[in-house]
Amino acid sequence: MHLDPFELHRPVTVEEAVGLAARWPGEFDFLAGGTDLLPNYKMHLNLRPHLVGLDAIPELRNRSLDRVGATVRLGELERDPEFSAAYPAVADALKEVATPLVRESATVGGNLLVETRCFFFNQSYFWRASLGFCLKADGDRCHVVPQKERCYATFSGDLAPALLVLHAEVEVAGPEGRRRLPLSELYDARGDGIHRLTMRPGELLVSVHLPPASRSLRGRYRKLRVRPSYDFPELGVAVAGSWDGPRVTSLALAVGGVETYPRRFDELTLPLVGERLSDDRLRALAEAVTRAVRPVHNTFLLPDYRRRMVGVYVRRAVTEAQGATAA
Repeated sequence: MHLDPFELHRPVTVEEAVGLAARWPGEFDFLAGGTDLLPNYKMHLNLRPHLVGLDAIPELRNRSLDRVGATVRLGELERDPEFSAAYPAVADALKEVATPLVRESATVGGNLLVETRCFFFNQSYFWRASLGFCLKADGDRCHVVPQKERCYATFSGDLAPALLVLHAEVEVAGPEGRRRLPLSELYDARGDGIHRLTMRPGELLVSVHLPPASRSLRGRYRKLRVRPSYDFPELGVAVAGSWDGPRVTSLALAVGGVETYPRRFDELTLPLVGERLSDDRLRALAEAVTRAVRPVHNTFLLPDYRRRMVGVYVRRAVTEAQGATAA
């Protein structure tokens, strides 16, 4: 496999990057760590003639406990003991992304915006051509659920569920200026594996903002994958909450890796506030989440197995978070 020619641009400010994007609408990609984009380019997946590199923009590399720039490397964040102590669910997720070597290049923003995956999409050009191309690249039909309107590729990031349970916000910049929105609103629940984000054309993810109150939460992230040393999630469950003795004072739960977007389940966790989370109540919560998710057969593990494991991982993550020492 090889990379086809493209023109690389290296802006030094967010505004310059946004301006370059506006110059080539639909003909560019933003390039951060490149750990997902460049392998896809080698497989001729949705190539663009212009890449806008983000590595020379200082604003995107700045970070604190309250704000993490979009091009901060995952390995750098993983090695920060203060950050890990403040946000244990995110610390768990960081350690689960790919391999240590990949985490030295991969970025926070890249993992939040990582391309959705499907074993009919993430293949070489020759493999895809032999089957017939799909909706997500070069074709006009979905091979997972045969039809021509909706893509079922699965969200494959690890950080999003862990940040969702902390009620994180993101800052984006575009031709119309900057705006800030809850991370949960970055992902389009009404979209699909292609149209999965609410970002407007030409917008750039600048940073993630974490509310200081979330540092007191106990959290966990647990991931199911075929090869524990490398693979994308077949399932990821994040939990963050607080307890007064046995009683829940706050609880948030998010699931990734089973649908086209990462999903928080406030409608199931908010009714538990003020209650004692007994084994029966925890089992009921896990069963409700299991019923709500809709995995399809587009990864290595079968949908029924992934759905059953949702309940198992919910119970594990909540139990571990409840038993953790408060930060």
